[in-house]
Amino acid sequence: MCGLDLDFTRRKEPLTLIFVYSGEFAERVIRNLINDPSFCKSCGLYCDSCKYGVYSHIGNIRAAIEVPDPSKLPAFIDNPEKYLPKKMPQADLCIASGLHKDLLLELPVLIQRFGIKGLVVPIEDFIEVPAGLRKQVEEKCQDLGLENAFPKPFCSLEPTESKPTISRCVAELGIGRPLLKISIGRRGKREIIDSVVVDRSAPCGSTWYIAKKLVRVETKKEILYDAIAKAHHSYPCTATMSVDYETKEPILHLGGFIIREEIEKALNAAQ
Repeated sequence: MCGLDLDFTRRKEPLTLIFVYSGEFAERVIRNLINDPSFCKSCGLYCDSCKYGVYSHIGNIRAAIEVPDPSKLPAFIDNPEKYLPKKMPQADLCIASGLHKDLLLELPVLIQRFGIKGLVVPIEDFIEVPAGLRKQVEEKCQDLGLENAFPKPFCSLEPTESKPTISRCVAELGIGRPLLKISIGRRGKREIIDSVVVDRSAPCGSTWYIAKKLVRVETKKEILYDAIAKAHHSYPCTATMSVDYETKEPILHLGGFIIREEIEKALNAAQ
């Protein structure tokens, strides 16, 4: 029996997205996807526009629908549909971020009504999406036949055969768990990183900044780890520093561990 072909790039019709969100995190992801030239300013005067002109997924985004901030809504909402969009354009996938818990619980029913195939709820702060709420939304998605994913953090999202639409998002838009290619050189007795190619970026775009900061960095572990940590914190990552009760780590640290692991994999492949 053949496995599912994950080379979604050969499909003629591009994957399409809608965002339903509140807060700055989703806006950061959107600005990274469209490659907004005013977005990444972390390098300041030293910016060499490393990512601009390389890609733009503006054609993949059908809508970005902002809903009220949870802090401005009642603690319990009897009619959540009142605060959700009445209509949605046809799309393959919905990404939801920063929603009031009752709006998030209602969202699977809404997107299924408009023919959307899946829901991704990034967890950058466990307070926004606690484990109990995540389980409820997951069960509702399963009942409705919707693909679903709750990556904690968003940069942990990877393709999987059981979720072809979500996997297409990772493959076609090049976002999710970072994927890098590194070349190694020498400067005297020191082994250094000569170049870094970003094949897949964290959805917030931080991978591009970290990749640039690694060039000419020595591969000696303590020096490399320090450079990765400084770059990751300087972008900065938007995940919480509060300790997540499931992983026993701040979610920001989980993002740091992920990029460090992927850099190590790329270095090992370059040897």
